[in-house]
Amino acid sequence: MSDEHTARAADGDGAPLSSAVVPAIGTVLAAVTLVAFLIPLRRGVDEFALWIGMTGALVTTGAFLSRRHGLLERNIAGPIAAGSSLLVVVVSGYAITQGVLGSVVVPGLEWSVSLLFVAFFVGAGTVGIGVADAAGLSGRGLLDRLTLSVEMLVLAFVGLIGMSFAYLFLELPVMLIAGEPTAFQGTVIEYLSVGVGLGAVAVGYLAFRGRDLSFIDLERPTLRTVGWIVGGLVLILAANVGLSWLMSLVGIDGSDHTTTQQVADNPDLLLVIIPAMVLLVGPFEELLYRNIIQKSLYERFSRTGAVVVASVVFTCVHISAYATAGSGELLASLSLLFVLALILGTIYERTDNLLVPALVHGCYNAAIFLTML
Repeated sequence: MSDEHTARAADGDGAPLSSAVVPAIGTVLAAVTLVAFLIPLRRGVDEFALWIGMTGALVTTGAFLSRRHGLLERNIAGPIAAGSSLLVVVVSGYAITQGVLGSVVVPGLEWSVSLLFVAFFVGAGTVGIGVADAAGLSGRGLLDRLTLSVEMLVLAFVGLIGMSFAYLFLELPVMLIAGEPTAFQGTVIEYLSVGVGLGAVAVGYLAFRGRDLSFIDLERPTLRTVGWIVGGLVLILAANVGLSWLMSLVGIDGSDHTTTQQVADNPDLLLVIIPAMVLLVGPFEELLYRNIIQKSLYERFSRTGAVVVASVVFTCVHISAYATAGSGELLASLSLLFVLALILGTIYERTDNLLVPALVHGCYNAAIFLTML
């Protein structure tokens, strides 16, 4: 079944699709991105990327307006709007990494707001609206998908809370017996809490939704499984190297993961971190973010759409882990992480076997830390 047919089938109660609501939303969002580029340009910000972004926003606005007034069919206007909005996201993200924020002060509140960040995030949403319009979604179908996406995002952040509670639970007996944990002991507790916390949240959500453990996709390894694991690991490592090289070539710097900074101060922690990546982080992060969240998204999204949305969720919950430098470096690192998440999500979607992305994810993380030995 095609993505369009999947979207139509999941659109609700079979009522006729509205041809106005989705493009109307897209028009408003595109206009917001247009203004977000126009204001810095009028204030004298000399950055070629802003002119490109404004052009993309104009094309997006024109595509949605043409769709609303019947000048273009949705199968033409939708892809044009999605493509030009993607251009907006890319150029605004690039401008941010170069230190161009286009900040303005909100009158009366004295808050400084980066218009380029507004363009980036609103542009990302407009890409989704363009795809939704091309698929023929109604306003109700769009709302249903947005509601499920928010639910999955909340679940992901509950996973973070679950890890925090698990850490406190596991730390307590250590403190009662030996006092304040050492850095080594704290690292052991931290990674055990990943397994306990994410595992508990995953099982709890399944129970909340009335599902049992059969929802978890675990199959015995086969030659095909091994092939996917090896191929996936090669692909994700190559993507990391290639994208890192490309970012360096265009002058984009990323931020370090908080764990990287800990290892720099105490290399002995690698004795815990490397095996924990394979045995705990990879399996339990993939359990929650791919097997629970991505698979749950299949209910309303096409499989391709579910991979993208789950990757966005995965990236969002890692913001604090990479918040070790400025906003440009953070955005660069998260963009790289998003691409790697797309690869893991695609691997899971292709195999329907949690074992594959779990091992690819864990071995990839371990390989990154092995380079620090």
